[in-house]
Amino acid sequence: MIKKTRNERRVSGSARPARRAAPSEEVAGWTFLTNHAHVLFCLAEDPEVRLRDVAERVGITERAVQRIVTDLEAEGFVTRSRVGRRNLYEVHPDKPLRHPIEAHRDVKSLLTLILRGRAPRAAR
Repeated sequence: MIKKTRNERRVSGSARPARRAAPSEEVAGWTFLTNHAHVLFCLAEDPEVRLRDVAERVGITERAVQRIVTDLEAEGFVTRSRVGRRNLYEVHPDKPLRHPIEAHRDVKSLLTLILRGRAPRAAR
């Protein structure tokens, strides 16, 4: 009998380690910004990014990223278009933020605040 560690789980008859964020990326409990904001930052930094890579950076599942992108598209924050076999994401910076407390600001203000001074990931 094989004893599984706490970080392993049974998937389709085989054991594999559970997916966890790298130690430097782990966050205790909560963060000030939502996963929607984190996904938006990733799309703004690299419009050609794969959702699998966004999921890894944000620390959520790929399916959760797909739902968030669908939400962002439905509200007009992002437009998705196909280029060959890939998706291209266009973030709309002039769109006002949703909550009444921050509605006096637009997406560009948020992106500037958080991403200022960072080179786009596509250029790194």
